Amino acid sequence: AAPAGAVAFGVKHTEGVSVEVTCQGREEDGSAPSSGTRWPLDEGTVLRFSMSQASTDVNDNKVTVSFYAEGGQPINQAGVFLTGIGMSLDVDADRDSVVEKNNPNKASWTWGPDGHGAILLVNCDKESP
Repeated sequence: AAPAGAVAFGVKHTEGVSVEVTCQGREEDGSAPSSGTRWPLDEGTVLRFSMSQASTDVNDNKVTVSFYAEGGQPINQAGVFLTGIGMSLDVDADRDSVVEKNNPNKASWTWGPDGHGAILLVNCDKESP
């Protein structure tokens, strides 16, 4: 997806985004404070970004990739806006008909009438041929 003539790229991102750049099987951390870091546009180079927390607003995080020509001349930029969605499986962990977000019994399971932990019913049959 790099523009013609580009030989390197640099990455900037907002605080809520984690960035990793892997060059020819060697992993480097792109979230380091050195904003002037550039990586070669080699076939084995991979840019991976993710979010570790939910967003406060839609499109509140951004990754910008700048492309450079031989000699360091900037050619173009590409950007993506990100929205982190928080997901949690909240359950009636102590089986008292109340779903609690921070129930300590959520992390373990005990069998029996005085047991605790989630009971999951999974539908794994074949719905259509």
